[in-house]
Amino acid sequence: MRLVVLVLGLLAFAGAAHADPLSQTKAPFEDKFRQLEGEDWPTPTDYRNAAGAPGYRYWQQKVDYKIAATLDEPGRSIRGAGTVTYANNSPDEMRYLWLLLDQNRFKRDSLSELSTTVSGSGGISYTGVRRAKRMQVWEGGFSNLKVTGADGAPLKFTVVDSLMRIDLPTPLKSGQAISFSMEWTVPLIETRVIGGRGGYECFTKPDEDGNCLFLGSQWFPRLAVYSDYEGWHNKAFLGGGEFTLEFGDYDVSLTVPADHVVSATGALQNPGEVLSAVQQARLEKAKTAPEPIYIVTPAEAAAAEKGKATATKTWRFKADNVRDFAFASSRKFVWDAQGVKQDFADQPLVMAMSFYPKEARPLWDAFSTKAIVHTIKVYGEFAFPYPYPVAQSVNGPVGGMEYPMITFNGPRPLKDKKTGALTYTDRAKYGLIGVVIHEVGHSWFPMIVNSDERQWTWMDEGLNTFLQFEAQQRWDEKFPSRRGEPRSIVEYMVSKDQVPIMVQSDSLLQFGSNSYGKPAAALVILRETVLGRELFDYSFKEYARRWRFKRPTPYDFFRTMEEASGVDLDWFWRGWFYSTDHVDISLDKIVQARIDTLDPMREKGLREERSKQDPIGLTNLRNTDPTVVELDPNVRDLYDSTTEFTVTEADRKKARDAIAKLEPEEREALSVTDNFYHFTFGNLGGLVMPVILKMDFTDGTSETVRIPPEVWRKNSRQVTWQYVTPKTLKSALIDPNWETADADLANNAFPRAITPLTFKPASDDPENNRMKDMGLRVSPDGLATKPAPKKD
Repeated sequence: MRLVVLVLGLLAFAGAAHADPLSQTKAPFEDKFRQLEGEDWPTPTDYRNAAGAPGYRYWQQKVDYKIAATLDEPGRSIRGAGTVTYANNSPDEMRYLWLLLDQNRFKRDSLSELSTTVSGSGGISYTGVRRAKRMQVWEGGFSNLKVTGADGAPLKFTVVDSLMRIDLPTPLKSGQAISFSMEWTVPLIETRVIGGRGGYECFTKPDEDGNCLFLGSQWFPRLAVYSDYEGWHNKAFLGGGEFTLEFGDYDVSLTVPADHVVSATGALQNPGEVLSAVQQARLEKAKTAPEPIYIVTPAEAAAAEKGKATATKTWRFKADNVRDFAFASSRKFVWDAQGVKQDFADQPLVMAMSFYPKEARPLWDAFSTKAIVHTIKVYGEFAFPYPYPVAQSVNGPVGGMEYPMITFNGPRPLKDKKTGALTYTDRAKYGLIGVVIHEVGHSWFPMIVNSDERQWTWMDEGLNTFLQFEAQQRWDEKFPSRRGEPRSIVEYMVSKDQVPIMVQSDSLLQFGSNSYGKPAAALVILRETVLGRELFDYSFKEYARRWRFKRPTPYDFFRTMEEASGVDLDWFWRGWFYSTDHVDISLDKIVQARIDTLDPMREKGLREERSKQDPIGLTNLRNTDPTVVELDPNVRDLYDSTTEFTVTEADRKKARDAIAKLEPEEREALSVTDNFYHFTFGNLGGLVMPVILKMDFTDGTSETVRIPPEVWRKNSRQVTWQYVTPKTLKSALIDPNWETADADLANNAFPRAITPLTFKPASDDPENNRMKDMGLRVSPDGLATKPAPKKD
């Protein structure tokens, strides 16, 4: 790229009118700042207002459950029965209720199973083979379903794939409630074979103890959501978009083998019946302990592993104002705990607790509960204090999954198959800390800020991944975060197989990058680059406060962030959430200009000096013989002794006349000696963004200017921006800190930077040498047919 130097005349520019972008028919104009309000966003209502807050008539349903369930350890199943109380707070009359039977996803004829595709390029994993064979002999899903009314009479119900409709004997009017009872049986999946968000894992290898871990999730029929913006949320569960649920109170009794330890949603109601006196004392001591302490010690867990109880115990839990209930049960569990006192006077103590088998030690002893404590602190600062009495992390076969007050997390140390030695990788360490932060963080989004996961996965996964990133960097500034840093999303944003973030969950491509990585990076950019921390943090916290224990939509989030910050962000939502554009801003050209002084001596002298920098033509450079003009003085005249840069009296008069016509302020402008730099930026990726421009000057100083995104308002493809300074520019660089997810850093610099690259020489060894692989050899006398002799 050449530095173009021009003389800038003082010109007046008139603003050019352009056509209405809503009916644009002339010129290739694309309005990246077109307002979403009134076009793409739903009209505000009394239920959710134009400011992004719950309206004065906001409502949501309430569902309470009282359940008694038994874990059948040999049968790997759960039998349950319970009473449901459904309160109709909507303004509508209801003739039926929809429930979720998400475990029906594992029926052989389910929409999920029958619509699953495989790679067209062929190939299958060992787990894929095992799963295919298992599904031939095993089937999941609910069975023995029974629904009765409060009077004991059967209620008619219809199962539609992973949904169940209960027909009410009489319509349920607004403001009324109804109670009914259910019975069911559901088999647990072997998670490492079938895959899923719960299930069981058994340690049955020759060197293992033969015991199992059980994770209960989606294990009972749950009421579907009925909302003001969609009515019944009765989309079948296809395995991707997760769970949209109502808040309610739970009273759950879990009967398990007597030697099992149980972790579950809610507060344990009967510790005296299920824990020893020593364990109860430890639990009390843990409330004020500065470090996690064992409630069930490794020695106690090891002793329990040596036998299998034939008796049972019933653990009872209560949880108020939660949207789901999950549990974990095993005789293998070590249990540690630590009380967390939050920095809010009105908040109760939280018990951070971890449950894990010996196979997870010592990784889990060291990091799990401390990661919970850290999460409660950071998320409390960004959103609101943790409102529940317990926060739990359970190790098992599920890599990472969240439920109210309990999470399932997977990383463990590695055991050497030959020596039995235990080690763990840095990936396992940071993976454990990260997944605990992420899954416990889901307690805020969506377990409390109750967004619709099946419709908009990003509303919980994206927001939570953003906060996970913030928490990880506060754990360790060198934390190897996979998502959140803007540079980490570049490869995805330039890929072909992607859809906008706002697409419904089941239709997403590259699920993790779309719903986790991209929205997380977008929010980091919104916080650090677009709004700044003060405005972002205030607005984000306002969103969390408004929608705590309520059900927001994306439009409530978008509107709240704009209303609370006072910044129009439609361009940002449109680019990051509604499109597949990427960021690629190029520095196309820099022009260094100065003001023409009208002084012919100065102006022609400067032009003459610049002309001397032009290279001599190659012909003249190589000609060595004298020219005619050099040899013959008789052919020389005035034009041989003057140049176009010679100042004439006519030049001086013209300058005097021009200056005489100027107003005083115009004559003053002629004395300005600053450099006028014109930077031309190209938007190659389509996504408009602020332009962060770092300028280095010849005097050794630097300056960074943060050009707002509105620079692209009149032309979203290419703009020219001016910077005036007495300094001389040496170099310039866009996005010096890689904060905007710019896809091509090579076009950000002036002058262009050399791209470093390392070549790895390819091997010259011949391929597919079957003769060598079979131990044959050839000789000059012919082909050998006998194997080469073996070497000692």
